Amino acid sequence: MYTGFTTDVQRRFKQHQAGKGAKYTRSHFPEKILFTKAFENEHDALSAEYQFKQLTRKQKIDYLTSHGVQAR
Repeated sequence: MYTGFTTDVQRRFKQHQAGKGAKYTRSHFPEKILFTKAFENEHDALSAEYQFKQLTRKQKIDYLTSHGVQAR
């Protein structure tokens, strides 16, 4: 499960699928976008990203499920 910050989700997803961008996604190509969330400013977005990355896999799945996402 990859988490990242961007101002253009579709552009960033296409970059990752092309093997460009984050080091992790160069060898783990993304299959689909599970969830996006908009923020008022970059600081809030990056803070939320950091907090999400601190969660365990189970906690991440629980969070996504609570927002209507079917996560595996």
